[in-house]
Amino acid sequence: MGARITGMGSYLPPKTITNADLERLIHTSSKWIVQRTGIKTRHHLNSDDDPAIMGIEAGRDALSQAGVSPNEIDLLLVATNFPDMICPGSAPFIAAGLDLDQTPFFDIKAGCSGFVYGLVVANGLIHSGGFQRILLVGTEALSRVTDWADRKTCVLFGDGAGAVLLEGAAPGEGILGSALHADNDKALLLYLPAGGTKFPATESTVKNGDHYLKMEGAGVYRSAVPMMESSTREAVAVAGLHLSDIDWLIPHQANIRIIHSLARRLHLDKDQVIINVDHAANTSTASIPIALDEAARAGRIKHGDLVVMTAFGAGVTYGAVLIQI
Repeated sequence: MGARITGMGSYLPPKTITNADLERLIHTSSKWIVQRTGIKTRHHLNSDDDPAIMGIEAGRDALSQAGVSPNEIDLLLVATNFPDMICPGSAPFIAAGLDLDQTPFFDIKAGCSGFVYGLVVANGLIHSGGFQRILLVGTEALSRVTDWADRKTCVLFGDGAGAVLLEGAAPGEGILGSALHADNDKALLLYLPAGGTKFPATESTVKNGDHYLKMEGAGVYRSAVPMMESSTREAVAVAGLHLSDIDWLIPHQANIRIIHSLARRLHLDKDQVIINVDHAANTSTASIPIALDEAARAGRIKHGDLVVMTAFGAGVTYGAVLIQI
């Protein structure tokens, strides 16, 4: 017995940042941003907003859709790269907001692949028989770690959260195949240098902007597409299926060029690819569950559909999960 999704939820902060807003902030143009990334708007928290509210609201949506109360949850998993605090992370604050009294929780840090990794972890735990219902949340407040002087990266990121409730599935339902991989040789394609134990915060690290996210864009593009392609093919093969059996592909919403290149290499029709990067931007671990929830609520993804979710992220990590909704 593996896991199936019984509830979904998502949350985007009300504050919307348009490309025109960024034109007034840095030397860029809306035309350049759209051509390079496909992004037109992104959502950001206000400076005094508590980032935990995003995961709390997405989690509430998922529980409500499933008709499950907080006291019926056996475990909370939170996939995030930039937690509310380095210690204790984000999970305890989301748990408190959801009234998960004595429910165990922990954070997963696996780059933008965190939600995909979380699905595999939850699936294994449910398969073990030790857990019946697991709430998985992907949440990021990327605006808090964005360098607004870096015109190549500051246009990319948005804030948001997505959540799914996972429960036991009958054979042939739910998660049917998965593939997780990583390549530590590429660890510095995406990274935030300071603030950890290697480079604790100092006056110098703050002055040098070492607490902002850094990205080697060309390297990310060269690696992301083949890695997501290979893991997608592997997850489908593990399930004993073919790419032609797949109804939908939900890739990590990094940028439109990566998504289009991946679809071409997989020989998938563009109408089979769920894309929301235009209005939500890159929300890292939250991008796949937000896109899933939006597509399901719009009536595109339906019960019984076969969906591949695939991601690439810092570390670098990459992977894919094939699931029957």
